[in-house]
Amino acid sequence: MPQDALSLLLDRPQYANVADDAYAPGLDRMETLVDALGNPHEALRAVHVAGTNGKGSTAAMIAAIATAAGLRTGLHTSPHLTHVTQRMRIDGVPAPTDWLADTLDAHRALIEEVQPSFFELTVALTFRYFAEQDVDLAVIEVGLGGRLDSTNVLHPALSTITHIDLDHTDILGNTLGAIAREKAGIIEPQTPVLSAVTKDEAQAAIAKVATAQKAPLHRLDDETSWTTHRSDLTGSVVSLSTPARRYDRLSVSLPGRHQQRNAALAVRAAELTVLKDASDEAADAAVRDGLGDVRGHTGFHGRVEVLQDEPLIVVDVAHNPPGVRAALDAMAPVVHERDGTLHVCLNAVEGKGLPEIAEMLAAHDAQVTPFPMDTKRALPPDEIGATLRAYGASIHAPQSLTDTLDTFRRTAAPEDGLLCVGTHKVMEVLPAEFRGSQ
Repeated sequence: MPQDALSLLLDRPQYANVADDAYAPGLDRMETLVDALGNPHEALRAVHVAGTNGKGSTAAMIAAIATAAGLRTGLHTSPHLTHVTQRMRIDGVPAPTDWLADTLDAHRALIEEVQPSFFELTVALTFRYFAEQDVDLAVIEVGLGGRLDSTNVLHPALSTITHIDLDHTDILGNTLGAIAREKAGIIEPQTPVLSAVTKDEAQAAIAKVATAQKAPLHRLDDETSWTTHRSDLTGSVVSLSTPARRYDRLSVSLPGRHQQRNAALAVRAAELTVLKDASDEAADAAVRDGLGDVRGHTGFHGRVEVLQDEPLIVVDVAHNPPGVRAALDAMAPVVHERDGTLHVCLNAVEGKGLPEIAEMLAAHDAQVTPFPMDTKRALPPDEIGATLRAYGASIHAPQSLTDTLDTFRRTAAPEDGLLCVGTHKVMEVLPAEFRGSQ
């Protein structure tokens, strides 16, 4: 029965596989679903997180701080890496498969009637699970955009926007202002909004929506500053000042300088919600513990994650130019400082800025091996290779990810490094020995 019931969900159209065939903007189906499920979202105290990049990491850090503060914390992120229940975690533990199967089985008629997308159904089920489990806080990552995203039936305690860049332009608009307006659609009337957006056009669009909604707007760069003491592939050490307090020498366990900004955003979000009435001592302890072990508290994986030290192997699920740039900026200096060669195993999907990624890889003198993915949106390896070659990158013959890893481990020098990147699906096809903790 469990697998039969799960097929009710897994057979729904998934954006990761079929893109626009699965994207169904508008909240009518979602409202019908949650209403039939008892409107579980209305029972949740939530932080809602939107943005082009960084929203998953920021959501995970907020959840980690809340868990470290002693709260029962639900975290919804997407896409999942290896199993759908990873989208609905409480204190780092995915929902039980049996619960998911039983709940789907009990609502067969509803699913057949509404015909929701995969994402709509997973979000509705997440709300139901978190409400049944009586979480103290739900941290919910937006899927795509904001205004018409399925998560936007929420009435959160805080709306958070991480970063705005050009992505999904065919759906959200082809200017920063248009995209910002879509993401600002999560701003609720008279509800605080926290923004880490830096680009003027996007900032102006968000401010306009916040003013119209009479929502207090907190800008990260106006309210926080931090000093970096160390940054490497084990993470960062920073000292952070906020309007509430100063945190000296915090360890941020997610590597990369980009995660320092996400960490500052997460701390400020926590201060505006779960740490609002905490003592300085309690807040410092929660922030220190939460940021120091984000993966342990939340089960959040796949962001500049070191799989092996020597020769170095790193995996990152980045799939657009800003994400790939952040991964390269974290890893490439380490390899080059060792006088090693940077290898990249790359997949790419349609519409995700492959030419810009190609230019980055060429600039880093990367040796690139395209690998295939069995999804409709994935570009064929030969096409990836041709585009990379046209921009001056060094290309090897396509191989599966498993074969590339095997070749690298047999032939690489100790100082070399391999980055596996380009799609969330990379975690699914890693050899079992590298997926034990996922």
